[in-house]
Amino acid sequence: MTETITLPDQCTTMAEVRAGVDATDRELMALLDRRFGYMRAAARIKPTRESVRDEERKAAVIAAAGADAEARGLPRAAIEAMWGQLVEASIAYEFDEWDRVRV
Repeated sequence: MTETITLPDQCTTMAEVRAGVDATDRELMALLDRRFGYMRAAARIKPTRESVRDEERKAAVIAAAGADAEARGLPRAAIEAMWGQLVEASIAYEFDEWDRVRV
């Protein structure tokens, strides 16, 4: 069943805003679940533990998020900071998964 929410520009009450935020948070969790699934796949595929951390890739992912944020009129620095935390959490998770699948 698809949830109907009021789009931000059409919200007229705080109840609509909160319902939209809550629905968006659930969507974000589903996307994070998929993203971390890719981290599990990477942990399974990468041949060495040292290959888990890739600073060049990390910088590229954060820069791409910042550019996308800027193009959308979102605060670039804030988005890059969030993405930095997301990428670091993803790397930590991938290390844990790399170790887990090889025990």
